[in-house]
Amino acid sequence: MTELSELRQGAFAPAHTADIADALVQSSGLRIEIDRRRGRGAGINPSGRFEAERREAFDDGWQTMEDMEPFRTEVQVEKPKTAITRNDSPDIGFDRSINPYRGCEHGCIYCFARPSHSFMGLSPGLDFESKLFAKPDVPRLLERELSRPDYKVRAIAIGTNTDPYQPIEREWRIMRQILEVLQKANHPVLIVTKSALIMRDIDILSDMASKGLAKVGISVTTLERKLARTMEPRASTPAKRLEAIKALSEAGIPTAIMASPIIPALNDHEIERILDAGHAAGATEASYVLLRLPLEVSPLFRDWLLRNYPDRYRHVMSLIRSMRGGKDYDAEFGKRMKGAGPYAWQIGRRFEMATKRLGLGRRGMHLRDDLFIRPNGAGIQLSLL
Repeated sequence: MTELSELRQGAFAPAHTADIADALVQSSGLRIEIDRRRGRGAGINPSGRFEAERREAFDDGWQTMEDMEPFRTEVQVEKPKTAITRNDSPDIGFDRSINPYRGCEHGCIYCFARPSHSFMGLSPGLDFESKLFAKPDVPRLLERELSRPDYKVRAIAIGTNTDPYQPIEREWRIMRQILEVLQKANHPVLIVTKSALIMRDIDILSDMASKGLAKVGISVTTLERKLARTMEPRASTPAKRLEAIKALSEAGIPTAIMASPIIPALNDHEIERILDAGHAAGATEASYVLLRLPLEVSPLFRDWLLRNYPDRYRHVMSLIRSMRGGKDYDAEFGKRMKGAGPYAWQIGRRFEMATKRLGLGRRGMHLRDDLFIRPNGAGIQLSLL
């Protein structure tokens, strides 16, 4: 196995330095020039795991690399057959969700949803944050699914895969239309976002919250603007997210502060500060998730770490592996969200002590499901009498 292959598979020997690893990535042709990826999170754009061929940037001496344009956000329309996605994971507190978009312009380097772009024949790297898919039919499909006689009401989660309030939502307004359908049907909803754009929909959310039908979780990964800028390049700044928590809370919308993900030796020292800031802004609940590095996310995160924090590279990855059974990631239910081992235990106890001190709940308010009004069946063919 070559050193480059070891780098890609996360099998670095302790003797290797960050400089050697960085040089290997650079010489491989995987690294994209900074002028082409400025303002983006990923620094590489590797082929998806299902592709028969692998793409690498290569300068053949004819200056063709200099003619390549920067990565620009492109949006295609995707036409799903259903609006609601089901799951049976024991690690999360909901069994259904909606994803208005595929891919996310926020460009968070740690996003566990990045590997999903491989199913589209695209890269989980820069393609994930620049080649996006919008689903404008989702509001109509949602109304049709809610109107079915056998539909059973339970809270729908939105924002669990990619952010429904990412920048392109300003133009497409799909999330706004989804909320209008849910509001009309008195259907409970749980929203997760790291965008201050959610304040646009306070009118709908406050009305739903007054009936016990809506909750919001705002993800605040760090309070350090520089770290946020490199790690989540097109997401709202930490200050704007706290402003959103304040605005939502003042509008009577139950809001949680989500310290996610926790990255050892990078932002774990901020746990108490993040919770303090969220509580001061009006959050009533709190949660956290440990960094997850499934599939292609691991090499993408490693490359980002080498580019931005090379002095911490070995320490960060060593701590991650100590909480993941010696691997970059452990997908086992019960462990993938919180990790295992002494360091993971310490993070959990710190979080518990801080939330107890601040009076931040963890179980959360139960959303009502007894007010549901079944839609009139728009889009469903009437049965013959």
